[in-house]
Amino acid sequence: MGRGKVELKRIENKINRQVTFAKRRNGLLKKAYELSVLCDAEVALIIFSNKGKLYEFCSSSSMGATLERYHRSNYGPIEAHQSPDNEQEYMKLKARVEVLQQSQRHLLGEELGQLGIKELDQLENVLDTSLKEIRTNKNHRMLNQLSDLQQKERNLLEINRALRSKLEGTSAALQSTWQLQPAEHNVQYQQPPPILSDMFFEPLHSNNIRYNSVEPNNVAGTTQTANMVLPGWMH
Repeated sequence: MGRGKVELKRIENKINRQVTFAKRRNGLLKKAYELSVLCDAEVALIIFSNKGKLYEFCSSSSMGATLERYHRSNYGPIEAHQSPDNEQEYMKLKARVEVLQQSQRHLLGEELGQLGIKELDQLENVLDTSLKEIRTNKNHRMLNQLSDLQQKERNLLEINRALRSKLEGTSAALQSTWQLQPAEHNVQYQQPPPILSDMFFEPLHSNNIRYNSVEPNNVAGTTQTANMVLPGWMH
């Protein structure tokens, strides 16, 4: 049997309506995908349920790009169809930007020929005020840097003082040690002279000593005679 014709009207039964929505939504998304693949078409599908839930499909990389293409295709460029209020706001912002750019050029010393005496005086006052603020800021930063450097100097002096005190203490300890060492090493022990035994001495006998007159010409004979007369241990 063939499928009966479905009457197109709102389904009153809530459950049947939800089931039909789910089936036909999935079928529609499937058809959109098949159309984009088979026919190489750019397809964008947007579905909102009755509760506001979004379901979408886009064959391109971005839904926004497809919508912008759709807008250009139907209405032309977006800028050409701005509302009058937006156009006026745009013109005001554009004029303000041009004024600011011109003021910047004047501050840089450019395009001053078209200015009168009054405008030049105002520009000079603006530059003086800016220069004063710049100098004030510069002096403030320099004072801060000077204060930091002075604090660093005080810290370094404290460290130097502590190191010097430590070095002086170490030097004093070493000096006291050096003064004690010579006294300890230079101690001389006094010992009595050794007693010589009588065996080292040989008695002298007066009968063996002879005194002879020595002539100048008989020096050699006298030396020989003396050697003969003296004891053996005195040779």
